[in-house]
Amino acid sequence: MFGDRLKLARKKAGYSLQGLSDALNNRVSAQALGKYERGEMTPSSSVLISLAKALDVSLHYLLSEQVQKLDEVEFRKTTGTSARDRARVSAEVIDRLQRYLSVEEILGLDSGAWHTLKSANRFLGEENEAEVIAEDIRRAWRLGIDPIPNMTALLEDHGIKVLVIDLPERVSGLTCLVHRQRHKKKAPVIVVNRKLTLERRRFTLAHELAHRLIDASSPVNHEKASNIFAGAFLVPRDHLIREAGRIRHAVGYRELIHLKRMYRVSAAMLLVRFRQTGVIDQSALAYAFQTFARGWRSSEPEPLEASGVEGLYEAPRRFERLCYRALAEDFISPSKAGELLRQPLDKIEQGLRGPVGTDATYCD
Repeated sequence: MFGDRLKLARKKAGYSLQGLSDALNNRVSAQALGKYERGEMTPSSSVLISLAKALDVSLHYLLSEQVQKLDEVEFRKTTGTSARDRARVSAEVIDRLQRYLSVEEILGLDSGAWHTLKSANRFLGEENEAEVIAEDIRRAWRLGIDPIPNMTALLEDHGIKVLVIDLPERVSGLTCLVHRQRHKKKAPVIVVNRKLTLERRRFTLAHELAHRLIDASSPVNHEKASNIFAGAFLVPRDHLIREAGRIRHAVGYRELIHLKRMYRVSAAMLLVRFRQTGVIDQSALAYAFQTFARGWRSSEPEPLEASGVEGLYEAPRRFERLCYRALAEDFISPSKAGELLRQPLDKIEQGLRGPVGTDATYCD
């Protein structure tokens, strides 16, 4: 496993074997590095430290056994995504998951709640059947037909690891299963790009959720089916008809803005959902995109999140909360919390005790 991590980190950094050897001032030959990656040799502790420094990764990343590997990795990306982009994302995801799973283990928690979901691995005969899966999941999770206030919190509540991180521009998100140590159940993970608007992050979360639910052998276009699922999950048919009417000949700008804020979705996606539910016909949809909605597919009107603060709203909170729980219970030290959260010690102390002049801890 160390060899796989080393190879991934090397690709993330953009080094060939010889290039990494050069970065190490030829302290380790390219041949020896190749043997490390193939598991034929083990580096000394001093070489490990040098490798971590040269590759800009932690020793924890190279040595931890929390994550065996990522399985069923599906990127939501453009065609221009490079192998280096994929390696960079995979390495970052593994690093974060190792820290996440470490604090869960410290607290005696498990990540198997997802596996009780009976709607996983659903076979689709056609893309539109994804709408039924969305309705079933809403029913299983007792969501009714109301808008979802926080997609990230919802997924975390149901055993899914959610990571919002800086990804290459060409990658919107990905989903995968993480193989864990000691034959534990695989844990589902959804990753979204922090640089996306809140509207697109929410849609991407729902889209990637669909990939975890739809049977991979289904003879459908999985991207289209996942888009249909995401629309139905975020904007339920019955709720939209109740708010907008069953049959409409046209819709206007301000009404759409109010509705997009209600559902917390993009205006373009909402227009498409109007068509999917039969509220408007194809001509009305085309007219909207030719007039007031021109450009909405690339530029969001009146975004929910101000420019420059992308990723602030609906951010994942569970990992940080678990770290502070472990810290408050003295299961970990402040320095260990800083290592897990990648934060300086003074910020950890402030997070534990609260603003200056207060002490948020309780002692009996």
